[in-house]
Order: sequence, then structure tokens, then C-alpha cells
Amino acid sequence: MPAVGIVIGDGNREYPGKLTLYVTMTCIVAAMGGLIFGYDIGISGGVTTMESFQKEFFPSVYEKQKNDHESNKYCKFDSIPLTLFTSSLYLAALCSCVVASYVTRAFGRKLSMLLGGVLFCAGALLNGFATAVWMLIVGRLLLGFGIGFTNQSVPLYLSEMAPYKYRGALNIGFQLSITIGILVASVLNFFFSKIPGGWGWRLSLGGAVVPALIITVGSLILPDTPNSMIERGRFKQAETKLRKIRGVDNVEDEMDDLIAASEASKLVEHPWRNLLQRKYRPHLTMAILIPSFQQLTGINVIMFYAPVLFQTIGFGNDAALMSAVVTGLVNVGATVVSIYGVDKWGRRFLFIEGGLQMLISQVAVAAAIGAKFGVDGNPGVLPKWYAIVVVLFICIYVAAFAWSWGPLGWLVPSEIFPLEIRSAAQSVTVSMNMIFTFIIAQVFLMMLCHMKFGLFIFFAFFVAVMSVFIYVFLPETRGVPIEEMNQVWRSHWYWSRFVDGDENGRVEMGKVH
Repeated sequence: MPAVGIVIGDGNREYPGKLTLYVTMTCIVAAMGGLIFGYDIGISGGVTTMESFQKEFFPSVYEKQKNDHESNKYCKFDSIPLTLFTSSLYLAALCSCVVASYVTRAFGRKLSMLLGGVLFCAGALLNGFATAVWMLIVGRLLLGFGIGFTNQSVPLYLSEMAPYKYRGALNIGFQLSITIGILVASVLNFFFSKIPGGWGWRLSLGGAVVPALIITVGSLILPDTPNSMIERGRFKQAETKLRKIRGVDNVEDEMDDLIAASEASKLVEHPWRNLLQRKYRPHLTMAILIPSFQQLTGINVIMFYAPVLFQTIGFGNDAALMSAVVTGLVNVGATVVSIYGVDKWGRRFLFIEGGLQMLISQVAVAAAIGAKFGVDGNPGVLPKWYAIVVVLFICIYVAAFAWSWGPLGWLVPSEIFPLEIRSAAQSVTVSMNMIFTFIIAQVFLMMLCHMKFGLFIFFAFFVAVMSVFIYVFLPETRGVPIEEMNQVWRSHWYWSRFVDGDENGRVEMGKVH
């Protein structure tokens, strides 16, 4: 059975500190880096259902939708160029992770956020003024580079700035910003689609400039984290900053531990190669599997293609966009639940409860769509109440994700890595997230065409697998200081065999002065 006990340092190490207004505001500003990711997720699916956008860039999809009334309804949006428009961003984000890792470690988290905002701004402008498909794709690639930098730096920044007792709630601010970005994008799509002349899609795509400017300006006014300052040898400034963000003068223990971790990290010449060491096996496993599983929940299928999905299962265009707004509202509300509960109920509880709720709702959606749409995707006249039932179960699913795998998929990896591998390991996390996001975004419409309602069963299977994985292999990390996290693995029934007995790599905290 999995061990859930926690040993902090020598068994009772706790750092003094409180949740100050300064650190709260700092984390709110930094968390807004999630707006660009969320805005893009929400805007893409809505734009691709706008007829004026389809006619200008993807006429074959437009013609297929308008003129082909006999073919399978599951397949009417199946277009490789159309999905490439969406998924190319995540391929770029994947490629930028290695560079972002180096920048984040060598020059600090702030610069990485700044670069992310600038690149995203450039991509948004190019997309807004696009006159050819190549401009759309290049713009999407720039957006992807921007997301790669911000997703690398923001979760690390939040985990390092937050007092450990409030780390979960403050870190989830990043996911809350993602959900707000999705909601805002869905609302804008709904209204922009009604603009006479059919140019509303330009406002939708170009509107990404606004969240890009927020994180760009925010990165210029944010302070560096003490961890980042220490990494670059600025010890006095780090100690002064640590006192300010903790709101107490007695920060010697935490400062000593940060310096000790920094000294250990400087001995690591090749952090990427270091990740393969036996003692980092649990960290690497979580860095790979948690973000991969996060995408295999199927959430991005819902959030990318919510308007497309609802249109496919019988909703009109306006109703499809409005349904996406409804799921966006649920997403934001449920993320607030996670902020309240993550440091109260713990990570494992939310992971497992959310997994069970997603599993049940996905099976229910598959049954509802299968019963009415069959394998040919033609429901005939779809009763209003039936459509509402489908939306209801999708909302239950979205809520479960939003208070479990959504925020925790970013929080847990960002808080478990030792400083010496933190940037490299976070790059693995972001890379895996983007790899699976790209794959699923690229093949979803093809899978929907071939698997029909069975697609929801496909994702439900992985939700079951990942829930079992969390129950067995993930220890509870609530309330554990980042620099003491190694003790969590030492007390775990399975991972202790990898981290125990490796005293050469162990840093004794609190002994460096």
C-alpha cells in the first residue's frame, strides 16, 4: 500500500513566515502568465467554426460543412490543415523548452517571462493581420515559443515565491489565469462572430495581444525570486528579498537551505544528464507521466474544440459557442474550489476524486452520444433536453478536471524538483505536456471521425489508469518546504529504494553558512 506520511527535514523543520500582501500581489501578477495559454486554448476552437475564417483559409472545410449533408456527422470537421493550425503552436512550445530552461536558470525567471510575453505579442499581431495560411502558421509558431517560455518560468516562480504552507493555493493562480483566459476567449468569440462583414476572427486572434502585454509589463515590475538570486551569487539581495516576502526577520534557516541547495546545484555540470541518475528516478517519472496523463484526460479536446464538438453533436453555431462559454464558466468556478482545497485537503485527494468524477462523466457522455447519434452521427431531431444533458455531463467533467488534474498537473511537478535539476526537470514537464497536447490536437478530429462516441471511452480508460497511478505512486506533498521535499521520497514505500543509500548526492540542509 502507498505511504502517505511526511517527514519534514529532520522531522520538525518549519520555516517562519506569513502570507504577506506583497507576496500575494506578486504571485497574482506572475500567475497572469497563464492568461496567454488560456486565451489561445479558448480562441482557437471558436475561430475555426467561424464561416468567414473557414472561407478565407480553409475553403474545403467550409464547402464540406455546407454542401455535404449525407456523410457522417462525426467527420465534418476532419481536416489535417485545420488541425495543424491549432496544433502547430504546441510543437513550437515544445521546441522552445530547452532554450527556456537555459534562460530560466542562467538569467532568472523574470527574463523568461518577458521573452514569452514579447514572442506571444508578435504572434498575435501576425495572426490578426494574416492574409495567407503561412502567416497563420508562423504566427502560431511565435505564440508557441511564447507559451514555452512562460509555462517554463511561471510555475517555478510561483512555487519559489510562495510560503510553503500556501504554495498550493498561490501556484494554482496560474491555472486560474488559464481558465479565465479560456472563458474570456469564449465570450469574445461569441460576440465577434456576429460582427457584420465576417472580420470578427481578426479581433479574436489579434486580441491575444492584451494578455501578452499584461505578462510583458508584469515581468518588468516583478522581483526576482530569492532562489534565482542565490543561483546567480546575489546572496545579500536574496536575504533582503526573502525577509520582505516572508514578512519576518528570522529567515536564517530557509536562507541556509536555499544556499545549500544552490551550492549542490553548482556541482551539477549537466543538469539534463543528471536527471537520469537513479536518485532522481521519482522526479523524472512524475515530470514525464503527470503532464502526459493531464492531456490524456481529454480536456484539451473539450477546450480546444468545444464549439466544434457541440456543433458536431447537433448544436447550431451560436449554441455551440454559448456552450463553450458555459463550460468556461464552470472551469473558472471549479478552479477556485481547488485554490481553497489544495492546501486543506491535499494533492492526492483532489487527484483521485477528480479522476473518479471525470471517469463517470466521460462514460455517461459516451453513452448519451452513442444512444442518440449511433455510428453515423445523425441524431435526427435532437431534443433540447437531450442536448442539455450532454452539456451537463461535460460540465461535470470540466469541473472535475479544473479542481484536480488541471492545476495539480502544473503544481506538483513544479514543487518536487531539487534546485540543481529544477529548470531542466520543468522543461521535461512542459515538453511532455506540449508533446501530448500537439498529438491530441492534431489527431482529435480524425479520432472523432473514426472512433465516434468511443473517443470518450478512450480517454476514460486513461483517466482510470492515471487515478490508480496517483493512488499507488504519488506521495502527499502538502505543507512540505520545497528544499525539504527529498524526505517525502525517502519515506515512500516504493521510491525510497531509489533515493535511499545515495548519500553522495545528499545535501545536508541547514549547515551552510
